[in-house]
Amino acid sequence: MTRVTVIGGGKGQSVILRGIKNIEGLDLKAIVSVSDDGGSTGRLRSEFSLPAMGDIRNVMVALSSSEPLLSHIMEFRFDEMDSKTLGGHSLGNLILTAMAQKTGNFMEAIGDVSKILNVKGEIIPSSLEELTLLARMEDGTIVRGESNIPIFSNKIKEVFYDHQVVATKEAVHAIVNSDIIILGVGSLYTSIIPNIIIPEIRRALAFTKAKIVYYCNVMTQPGETNGYSGEDHVQALIRHGCQKIDAVIMDNNEFSNEIIEKYGEEGSELVRFKQEDQPYQIFYDDLVSTDTGLIRHDASKIEASFRKLLEVI
Repeated sequence: MTRVTVIGGGKGQSVILRGIKNIEGLDLKAIVSVSDDGGSTGRLRSEFSLPAMGDIRNVMVALSSSEPLLSHIMEFRFDEMDSKTLGGHSLGNLILTAMAQKTGNFMEAIGDVSKILNVKGEIIPSSLEELTLLARMEDGTIVRGESNIPIFSNKIKEVFYDHQVVATKEAVHAIVNSDIIILGVGSLYTSIIPNIIIPEIRRALAFTKAKIVYYCNVMTQPGETNGYSGEDHVQALIRHGCQKIDAVIMDNNEFSNEIIEKYGEEGSELVRFKQEDQPYQIFYDDLVSTDTGLIRHDASKIEASFRKLLEVI
């Protein structure tokens, strides 16, 4: 049994988990960021003093054995025109909040809902605290709140919390005892790094004997990684505490000028490595689909790439 832990948040982490959950012989765990402060998640965490549950909900749907039906239920969002109270809320967020209120324990609530959804693997919040993420820009500006960080057209120097954050013991245990740890894909500074900067998680990443693999983004993200190369992405992870990266998985597709120009209009560009000679291995593979006219990581392609990685890493 290969113990695999996926660290991240947002839709990127869910795509990876949806891809690898059906590979036999994996003991799968997902460590999920809880610093989101926007939308339904932000309103509920503020009102009930809970960790952000939006990314946890996404991961639950991704790991559910009856995904198509349950995704409709968990992702159902009440229309703001129909209800001032419920408008904008995701039903999945409300279910998690209700279970946390009933049990008095957020970890127990995650476990209970995971059983209902027949989740494959274990879902672990990186912390049980109500967290506020801050970013220090290169000009010294401090931006408060995860949802505000990408809005500023400035270059991020570092992200951090406004107090000493305690990691869940389950997250630390998963990292220390993993065989493979996957970082990414997704927002570098607001989905992946918010986990890494928690001191106990940073120490666990330094202590673990696991191979650490980073699935690198294909395109830069406006407001977060403008102008970043592949090296810049990896250096940001190292700078924030993940000192050891063993392998980087990179998409090798060529895209049409039309798609590249479309992304360029939004301030996004292709991520490429400037040099192949790095202290980590770089593996190139077909990882994305453009069927919708957008570049999106494809779960089935992630599965195929990870199966190959298991044979060589």
